[in-house]
Amino acid sequence: MEQEFYIGLAQRVRIIAEKADPFTRRRLLDLAKRYDAKGGPVSRSGATERPLPPPRTTPPASVLSGPGEA
Repeated sequence: MEQEFYIGLAQRVRIIAEKADPFTRRRLLDLAKRYDAKGGPVSRSGATERPLPPPRTTPPASVLSGPGEA
């Protein structure tokens, strides 16, 4: 179901790109390629997304130190 969503989204972006100026067209077609990658078979070998950082277990030191108003 999610794959169909991204494939449809890629198609809509391509339709919009047909009417756009060259710079915007290039950006939209790049976006459509990324949606196609999400909608296609699951393959993480060529993933360009950065992993999320590990969850923080303690608040930053700036919150705990120094005078401030409560």
